[in-house]
Amino acid sequence: MHVLATLIPAENVYPDLSGVRGKETLLSIVGALLTFVLIVAVLMLIISAIVWAVSSAHGNPHTATKGKSGVFVALGAAALAGAGVAWMNFLLNLGDTL
Repeated sequence: MHVLATLIPAENVYPDLSGVRGKETLLSIVGALLTFVLIVAVLMLIISAIVWAVSSAHGNPHTATKGKSGVFVALGAAALAGAGVAWMNFLLNLGDTL
């Protein structure tokens, strides 16, 4: 095993990150998707809150529960979209340091 290591010299191999293009394209795609997700989440939040309020006022607990879960799903989607942007920024910054 040591003989093989002495016959083949060790070379430092590093990734060539200048060969990969498209960081700007990736950022624009992620930005567009984030905008779409946040618009849908806000609309879902508004509609679910209205359904929750109206059904609670009229004494319909089943529909009020559906509206309440819709509000929480919309808030979760907005939080996950924000976390996705933070994760993408972390990975892009990590890629620049390699």
